[in-house]
Amino acid sequence: MSSSIRLKFSRRLRELREKKNLTQQELAELADLDYKHIQRLESKNPTDPKLETIEKLAKAFGVSCAKLLSS
Repeated sequence: MSSSIRLKFSRRLRELREKKNLTQQELAELADLDYKHIQRLESKNPTDPKLETIEKLAKAFGVSCAKLLSS
């Protein structure tokens, strides 16, 4: 995944989390992920999210994977 796509995903993830008024810890619990993983996904140098992670996050937000990935 290119760095520009990772950065767009990182911004989208933070945007959705903040719209839901969730902390990284709260989102991690909803998505059954470690909060440090959420931190890495939202960082200035984010890691590549796995498909399973994207699916868990989309479910936690109540949106489709496509909606989560759209900018």
